[in-house]
Amino acid sequence: MNVKEIKELADLVARRGLASLELEEGGFRLRIEGPRPVPRDAVNPPAPGYPAVPVSWEERAPRPDGAAPGVPAGVPPPADAEAGLHVVTSPIVGTFYRSPNPDAEPFVKTGDAVEKGATLCIVEAMKLMNEIEADVAGTVVEVYPKNGQPVEFGEKLFAIRPA
Repeated sequence: MNVKEIKELADLVARRGLASLELEEGGFRLRIEGPRPVPRDAVNPPAPGYPAVPVSWEERAPRPDGAAPGVPAGVPPPADAEAGLHVVTSPIVGTFYRSPNPDAEPFVKTGDAVEKGATLCIVEAMKLMNEIEADVAGTVVEVYPKNGQPVEFGEKLFAIRPA
């Protein structure tokens, strides 16, 4: 792979708004990271209970004080957290779809049991279909957005009662 091809791939990542791209070819491995999103608080203040900027995986680790990961100390938890529910939020800005196509059944419905890693929905961003997976096993208690509705980064998608 030459420099020109690598530049074309980097341009593709930037144009498509991809988070990252990995390519492995004959023992050569390349990873290109996309641009970081602009913090929401640059335009609007963050919603209560959500961090102002995207947080790293390390910051999502459980905290000893029991507060939600990535949320500054002293910020009250969302109402769902008080009810013992796990809230799945949108990792990107896009369009929310409950099923893989308009004629198909939804991936999950309220009351369905889900395993960790199960596909919950699709969020389309720039013609890319991003499958959103459950990060805990449990029962779907609520689906927040409607099918075809635009969603923002950090917006609530599902409430799951952990098993």
